[in-house]
Amino acid sequence: MKSIAISGSLRENVGKRDAKELRYQSLVPAVLYGGPTQTHFAVSAADLKAVVYTPVVHFIDLQIAGVTSQAIIKDIQFHPLTEQIIHVDFLLLDEKKPVTIEIPIKLTGSSSGVKAGGKLVQKLRKLRIKALPKDHLDAIEVSIEGLEVGKSVKVAEIKVPNLTITNAIEDTIVSVTTSRALRQAEQEAASGKK
Repeated sequence: MKSIAISGSLRENVGKRDAKELRYQSLVPAVLYGGPTQTHFAVSAADLKAVVYTPVVHFIDLQIAGVTSQAIIKDIQFHPLTEQIIHVDFLLLDEKKPVTIEIPIKLTGSSSGVKAGGKLVQKLRKLRIKALPKDHLDAIEVSIEGLEVGKSVKVAEIKVPNLTITNAIEDTIVSVTTSRALRQAEQEAASGKK
């Protein structure tokens, strides 16, 4: 999985007034947890944009006070009016502990149902995956090759070694439905036979 480096500076004071002051300086208060102690620090709002506003999932190499730690973003708080990031929680990764991350789905192939006039409907854009950090992927490929009208691909059909998908197995990932044009063509063909 891709990694991106972000540097942070330790926070001397932890509190609302201190957090507000950091935000005025275009910094975002953050916490790194998952280790023996929590680390309170601040990161640049501009650095976070490359990680937050992208469909790509990244591991983050956090550089704080000369120490580099690999982490993921576990939670982000946004201001309700301005949509600015006001707080970020990072989770320290342990190479021996599985971690759950949402991974994007990448559709591959071409559907014969779509070629026949059906409509491709993607219900899930991401899958929740539990795996060791070294086993995580950038995307989960789902083949729609040979997907006919009225057929679908469900979570239960996706098998990836060393990964556990935690979505409900009956959830539909992608399906091909009858389009209005195809229904109309079928009705016209049926009325023409009478």
